[in-house]
Amino acid sequence: MNAFADVSFFPRPAKPLTSYRPYWAKRFGTAPYLPMSRAEMEQLGWDSCDVVLVTGDAYVDHPSFGMAVIGRVLEAQGFRVGIIAQPDWTSAEAFKALGKPNLFWGVTAGNMDSMINRYTADRKIRSDDAYTPGDVGGKRPDRAAIVYSQRCREAFKDVPIVLGGIEGSLRRIAHYDYWSDKVRRSMVVDAKCDLLLYGNAERALVEVAHRLARREPVESITDVRGTAFVRRSSPEGWFELDSTSVDEPGTVEPPINPYMTTAEQAAAQGQACSREDTPDSVAASASQASSGGQKGSESVIQFVPNPGLRRKGAQPPRELTVIRLPSFEKVKSDPVLYAHANRVLHLETNPGNARALVQAHGEGTAARDVWLNPPPIPLTTAEMDWVFGLPYARNPHPRYADEKGGFDGATKIPAWEMIRASINIMRGCFGGCTFCSITEHEGRIIQSRSEESIIAEVQDIRDKVKGFTGTISDLGGPTANMYRLGCKSPEIEAACRKPSCVFPGICQNLHTDHDPLIKIYRRARELPGIKKILIGSGLRYDLAVQSPEYVRELVQHHVGGYLKIAPEHTEAGPLSKMMKPGIGNYDRFKQLFEKYSEEAGKKQFLIPYFIAAHPGTTDEDMLHLAIWLKRNGFRADQVQAFYPSPMATATAMYHSGRNTLTRVRRHMRDEAEETVDVVRGERRRRLHKAFLRYHDPNNWPLLREALKNMGRADLIGNGKHHLIPTFQPLTDGGYQSARRKNSTAATSAPGAKGVTGASQPQRGRVLTQHTGLPPRAGSVPAGRKGGPVASPKSKAQGRRG
Repeated sequence: MNAFADVSFFPRPAKPLTSYRPYWAKRFGTAPYLPMSRAEMEQLGWDSCDVVLVTGDAYVDHPSFGMAVIGRVLEAQGFRVGIIAQPDWTSAEAFKALGKPNLFWGVTAGNMDSMINRYTADRKIRSDDAYTPGDVGGKRPDRAAIVYSQRCREAFKDVPIVLGGIEGSLRRIAHYDYWSDKVRRSMVVDAKCDLLLYGNAERALVEVAHRLARREPVESITDVRGTAFVRRSSPEGWFELDSTSVDEPGTVEPPINPYMTTAEQAAAQGQACSREDTPDSVAASASQASSGGQKGSESVIQFVPNPGLRRKGAQPPRELTVIRLPSFEKVKSDPVLYAHANRVLHLETNPGNARALVQAHGEGTAARDVWLNPPPIPLTTAEMDWVFGLPYARNPHPRYADEKGGFDGATKIPAWEMIRASINIMRGCFGGCTFCSITEHEGRIIQSRSEESIIAEVQDIRDKVKGFTGTISDLGGPTANMYRLGCKSPEIEAACRKPSCVFPGICQNLHTDHDPLIKIYRRARELPGIKKILIGSGLRYDLAVQSPEYVRELVQHHVGGYLKIAPEHTEAGPLSKMMKPGIGNYDRFKQLFEKYSEEAGKKQFLIPYFIAAHPGTTDEDMLHLAIWLKRNGFRADQVQAFYPSPMATATAMYHSGRNTLTRVRRHMRDEAEETVDVVRGERRRRLHKAFLRYHDPNNWPLLREALKNMGRADLIGNGKHHLIPTFQPLTDGGYQSARRKNSTAATSAPGAKGVTGASQPQRGRVLTQHTGLPPRAGSVPAGRKGGPVASPKSKAQGRRG
């Protein structure tokens, strides 16, 4: 196969991160932790910070936390960087803790969008926050990036504000906001920031920081890729393409001769003007009309080229072309135009050929343009190694230490606990799943680290992480097995505009060799002191089956009994709107999984996950999925409902009811292709989730009613082939999910027999549903003939991370 050894060695037309001359403050050296107080600054010998970073997460100095990465990258460039983590946003006082920044504020809501972090898919407030010490909720405001930016401006109004993170990335243009059920303005306008950096922003941020350090006004920094900002009009020398409408020209009507009478005009259209008109007179009038109404004259239509239009094939240079999207006011009031704008944005995401975008906000004298430069150039392997090789402490800041000086007590940060022994080996995803925000944030081009860099981090964890047990919890990233995968040709990669490299099938130009990843797995697990290398990232099983040797290595050495994968659905309709492979790929992977598990003499199980209420999913689709689940013996313990995140393609479908994977038209030609069945309303969303949890007695009344309305009452009965039974046990209506803090606690129903309390069930009685996986030995009580009782350990392993 003529493939590059490392696809991220493709030429990148960008200045390397390590080629900048360090700022003078580099003489202060490296801080053990970036300072969070004046006292820490004084210990480092600082009188001020060049950059102050404000984040909605607790400060964990680990390369899996975006603010730590940004802080260490800026520190390596010579800047003095301080961090204000989870400040009290009710006033500006907390934002003055480190003094006035010399160069700029860096603002982010954190590793997660603040609204998704705080609210469930049903818009209910979460009581926990994995990025906060003690897993305590409510430590950040709604739309945190906007609030933090306002407080920074209040604290020191003349300091530039540079906003970043995934919250800014997903809100860089006018976007549908699920929580308020309306289209909101670009975050650039709402936050009043000077620059918004979207995507992985190391390259853009380093350039902006050095230019600000040279005292260049922030208003003049308008040529950095991966940035968005406000400007009044397009600069001189740019070509603007108008994409503010989806209307198409209708049928060209013949011109009307002004000398024709009413009767003649009607006759020209094959109609009669009055009852007295006879067929003969109509024909005569039509004949006269065809001659222009005058004897011996003709009416000729001439088409001449419009000098205002460019000749065919003559396109302006892409680097000087900007596409004007429909304005905020238009997309706010017109879902069709919103769908169109969303489609255009997703077509302009390839760094190799993307054009700038502009969207007007406001009208009249208040009108402003939000300008989006093309996406940033992806990092090379050498740059990725440099970023991940910076001196991270790999621990939370000492401020969060418990009474014993550790981080495992009451102040434990769950997100850090989850990734403390995991390693990020790559960035990006070319899957293009419409419900996912990875592509919008990190891009489709895979950016991979070198093998040496990854192995060195495994050794660092082994030697430096306190309490390391010998198990690496993950070697992955946005996906588990896209490491060093990509296009076979840099020319094709730069020209491609496909939203996915693996849908509807794997692209013939995609390099799918898993050998480099297999080599890393084997080398890492052979290191002294390493007992186990687990893979916890999402697996693309449609890619994995292209390399049976990879599946063998994964199944026999890197699965801890259960492997989570996400088919998401079984039916073609919703899968096509998700841009996910068909269920046949899952079946092929399952065959390989079971084959290699048997070869290794291991009992291992697949745990598939599915999405309920996704756009394009009908009630019949969910019914067929429920039947598939029962036929295959799966009982979902935790249900994932579709969550409309800002700017995602599926969110545009949810809001507009149009399929934005096809051309958006005002007047649909093929309704089946261009419209999307949108699941709205609490009752229908509950129904779709109930189909996934068909085994829960609390859902049976709703399912019985739905099955009768759908004409499928034949699925109600007490046989093995029925979906739900005819009887209804006494239930309390509660459900204890895997996320216990967000669950409705089960309470004893009045008059319930045999139930003595939620915490002390009667012997042999189960109050929560099991995963449906085969029971562990000895877990079924003697004399019980019902379903298996899952042990606490098996339940924990079956929960979604």
